[in-house]
Amino acid sequence: MASAPYPFTAVVGMDDMRLSLLLNAVSPAIGGVLVRGEKGTAKSTIVRGLTALLPAMDAVAGCRFSCAPEAPDPQCPDGPHEPAPGVTRPTRLVELPVGASEDRLVGALDIERALSEGVKAFEPGLLAQAHRGILYVDEVNLLHDHLVDLLLDAAAMGASHVEREGVSVRHAARFLLVGTMNPEEGELRPQLLDRFGLTVEVAASRDPEQRVEVVRRRLAFEDDPAVFAARWAEEEAALRDRIVAARALLPQVVLGDAALLQIAATCAAFEVDGMRADIVMARTATALAAWAGRTDVTSEDVRQAALLALPHRRRRNPFDAPGLDQDKLDETLEQFKGDDEPDDDPDPQGPGDGGPGGGGGVPPQGDAPDQAPEQGPEESPEPAPSTGGPGAGERAAVKAGEPFRTKVLSVPGLGEGAAGRRSRARTEHGRTTGSTRPRGALTKLHLTATVTAAAPHQRARGRSGPGLVVRRDDLRQATREGREGNLVLFAVDASGSMAARQRMGAVKGAVLSLLLDAYQRRDKVGLVTFRGKGAEVALPPTSSVDAAAVRLEELPTGGRTPLAAGLLKAHDVLRVERLRDPSRRPLLVVVTDGRATGGPDPVALAARAARLHAAEGTASVVVDCETGMVRLGLAGDLARELGGTAVTLDELRADSIAGLVRDVQESHRTTRRAA
Repeated sequence: MASAPYPFTAVVGMDDMRLSLLLNAVSPAIGGVLVRGEKGTAKSTIVRGLTALLPAMDAVAGCRFSCAPEAPDPQCPDGPHEPAPGVTRPTRLVELPVGASEDRLVGALDIERALSEGVKAFEPGLLAQAHRGILYVDEVNLLHDHLVDLLLDAAAMGASHVEREGVSVRHAARFLLVGTMNPEEGELRPQLLDRFGLTVEVAASRDPEQRVEVVRRRLAFEDDPAVFAARWAEEEAALRDRIVAARALLPQVVLGDAALLQIAATCAAFEVDGMRADIVMARTATALAAWAGRTDVTSEDVRQAALLALPHRRRRNPFDAPGLDQDKLDETLEQFKGDDEPDDDPDPQGPGDGGPGGGGGVPPQGDAPDQAPEQGPEESPEPAPSTGGPGAGERAAVKAGEPFRTKVLSVPGLGEGAAGRRSRARTEHGRTTGSTRPRGALTKLHLTATVTAAAPHQRARGRSGPGLVVRRDDLRQATREGREGNLVLFAVDASGSMAARQRMGAVKGAVLSLLLDAYQRRDKVGLVTFRGKGAEVALPPTSSVDAAAVRLEELPTGGRTPLAAGLLKAHDVLRVERLRDPSRRPLLVVVTDGRATGGPDPVALAARAARLHAAEGTASVVVDCETGMVRLGLAGDLARELGGTAVTLDELRADSIAGLVRDVQESHRTTRRAA
């Protein structure tokens, strides 16, 4: 028998996360919560604890879609339902695993029975199970994009549609959506971030006393969960009653014109896209008033709603820090304050002072996007003085130049990697290119191929009517071609020759531009740097391109150019990644001027290292950083040894040349013919 969940009220700190969850419990129309934070911060524990606080629900007996007895869904696949008393059961918490398939999420339609019998035999998915409950997605940033789209569409419309070759099923799917993620493992696209109603940033407390209390409570819970839960039963009951009271009060809350004007002015001042932010803020401010036991919305409610609903909508690219300029927020609210608004807002906590989400609700804020951060010594473009030690000749890190839109670099051929937006691949979604026999459950029917396979056997199967007699062996799965994400490994030359004439700022700007492109195309990225006496893995392959940007920004320059060491280190990284994820094809991007110095015959060593990559068929591009009136063309020589192509920094820009992708692919075709 499973033990009781950790009590929601026993969690130490995390007030903003708890408040956001409770507001969605009061008003699910807010649109859910996205929790961003480092690992080990009790994100999952708090979500599971919330489930025990939600009131029990009545459902139609035997309905797999949790229809309410008083108002059953008229389009329920298990309906129509006759009027009858329902059964009472606890609110469900449904967890969506990262590796779930589309059929597991939305449900599966039996195509064979649909074609041969005309029966809509439907097996419900997780969206149906979560109806009128909580749908929890841990590591939502690692979920495939098309699944996130389906998930958020259902959350927005309150219904799920399953379409299979003209046969469709629809059912209600209204749930409290909670997603958690660790930003170090990659970001969600801004379009998907916007679909979550609220977002909160969580981090472990740095206060020793609070950390001691966290450990003390956790150990007590593990020793005896039942006794620990009993100690918090009274607080849990009080919070449960407060949720019920706030739900009942919510329809009576008045959102006045003054509060609406503050909401609109705030969204306009922070230049958020679209109107979703305004609507979410209005719903959140209303829920805050109901949570505090009031029927009027105050400026403080609007302020707190902004802090929960706007930070993630301010991001324009993955390198923007989430957050709001709170001084600007206060100025906007003050400017559009109504005449009848009191100067000092009443305490928004209401009954239950000091309880979770009692009215603090200010997400941890980083540097506000509208405020320039202080420039530290590591950002100075001036070279640091030589230390005379092992790092002699080393220059301090310089800031990256302004990023730009790059040409598309792709891996030639047809892959089978994770869905993305870079290279051609066989995928679940895309244009249909053929058919095959299904190896497991049929997910994408190729209707023409299925009919063609069944047609010759109709007389032998005794067909007598207009319907087609279809057997399992006739079914054909559609094969589709779309785009995959790749592993883009950057090998960046940080030697003294690259630092000459202040080139490193432009070089970093180019790599930053390629990182932005990798983010948009859903790639994994890695960073190898080489200078001085060797090479190092500055960032192992990861989905977090902003982590790569940080490492790039901190990269110092100076010393000799161990080009061979950099290529060998990149070879080691790719070898390991092929074992970990053999379906994800790599693209090696070498950023260098082509010079090789240090050690005996460095040019020959670099050529031999390059040929290792060419022998394994690794797609590669050399970004030629050589400048000046006299150019040696060494980067071009390196590209030929790699079996790839070379492009200059200027040619890397999207508006510079039209055939960069063709050049990369043609180079590989030429190399293969020569081999």
